Amino acid sequence: MSNITLHTLTERKAAGEKFAVLTAYDATFAHLVSSAGVEMILVGDSLGMVLQGHDSTLPVTLEDMAYHTACVARGNRGAMIMADLPFMSYATAEQAMSSSAALMQAGAHIIKLEGGRWLCDSINLLCERGVPVCAHLGLTPQAVNKLGGYRVQGRSRESALKMIEDARMLEEAGASMLLLECVPSVLAQEITLNAGIPVIGIGAGVHTDAQVLVLQDMLGITPGRRPRFVKDFMAESDSIEAAIRLYAEQVRNSSFPSKEHGFE
Repeated sequence: MSNITLHTLTERKAAGEKFAVLTAYDATFAHLVSSAGVEMILVGDSLGMVLQGHDSTLPVTLEDMAYHTACVARGNRGAMIMADLPFMSYATAEQAMSSSAALMQAGAHIIKLEGGRWLCDSINLLCERGVPVCAHLGLTPQAVNKLGGYRVQGRSRESALKMIEDARMLEEAGASMLLLECVPSVLAQEITLNAGIPVIGIGAGVHTDAQVLVLQDMLGITPGRRPRFVKDFMAESDSIEAAIRLYAEQVRNSSFPSKEHGFE
């Protein structure tokens, strides 16, 4: 696979071609995921639960994220790498710039941060300094205590309109991508159609420009109850690589996610 860039993915959106995103946190899985043709690797702060055994993403530090981003960068074979800014590492624009520098120097190509319009100044500053940004809307796990748990967001008319406006403002501020988590499929479709930048979905229906899953979830090895938006691709595959290729194929041909994986 030739190197995937932001320009590549923006062109995919313009052409109506979907792309696949998976998490990875180490060199071995980064090599496997990128070699299987997945266009983007997310080094997610989900590592707090997947690797560290916490019950949320909040304990993850910037040092953790930089370490795992560097591991992924060493194993990567051409995928674009997106890394999460962890909890309270971007409370101010200046802190966001310093934290982003650490992740970009570790090997990230784009950083992701959670929140709405309050991030506009930070995003504008980062973009001026050459740091591409993906803005994460909907269910934002770092705000789980404020949200009252892991709940679908944007179901009321008022909250849906606010999310639509937040998406518009974040794009205008310079965001290069949006990620929508656990929002009604119809709302995600509207935001995607109106956005000039790629929109990645997780639990947001089939109409976004891309899908992302946690690697361990789609391999069916995460303990506990499986989230509604997850599909076990190992159940239809005879190897991890085949499961990853099947996931990417089904994202691109829009057979995943199906209606059962989304929210009304």
